[in-house]
Amino acid sequence: MKQHSKGDRNLLFYKPYNVLCQFTDNTPQTQGKTPRETLKDYISVPGVYPVGRLDRDSEGLLLLTNNGIIQHRISDRRYHHPRTYWVQVERVPDETALDLLRKGITLKDGKTRPAQVSTIPEPSLPERNPPIRDRKNVPTAWLELTLTEGRNRQVRRMTAAVGYPTLRLVRVALAGLHLEGLAPGEWRDLTNNEQKAIATM
Repeated sequence: MKQHSKGDRNLLFYKPYNVLCQFTDNTPQTQGKTPRETLKDYISVPGVYPVGRLDRDSEGLLLLTNNGIIQHRISDRRYHHPRTYWVQVERVPDETALDLLRKGITLKDGKTRPAQVSTIPEPSLPERNPPIRDRKNVPTAWLELTLTEGRNRQVRRMTAAVGYPTLRLVRVALAGLHLEGLAPGEWRDLTNNEQKAIATM
């Protein structure tokens, strides 16, 4: 079956912190409570849906498509498409903790696949609104972590399991697509080369 046609619409979006990864907020709002932001507040393109998801408290790259086959192949863990995150954690992980992440962590829903993990200098990112809680006596560190599966809150559960809770989480790449060139809240159509690449996945 053909995976790409002229009618396809594929977008890259930089999801800001505190935005729901859906177009409607299905949680009833109590009277006087401010509605939560959704994708609808940023994207007016009809018929596109997110590939996988980013939690409300996570930021970064989100692919949206109107092609169900592309959506399935990129989000289904059977296809091992890489997802890369920049992760700010509480305290500075030692090599023992990093090796545990690399080998796979046993979580409640089973053992994770081996991950690529390394410490990185603090990346140049837009300020988060609101910023992370700052504990002056507790240092933080940044990791670059690449997974080939996308379980619910997986990165946060993995770093917590080795004793280094996640403070900030930004997805910077997904299946060969990258965040560069977008600011929080911005989106763009895929380039022709990007379209061709995902069409053959």
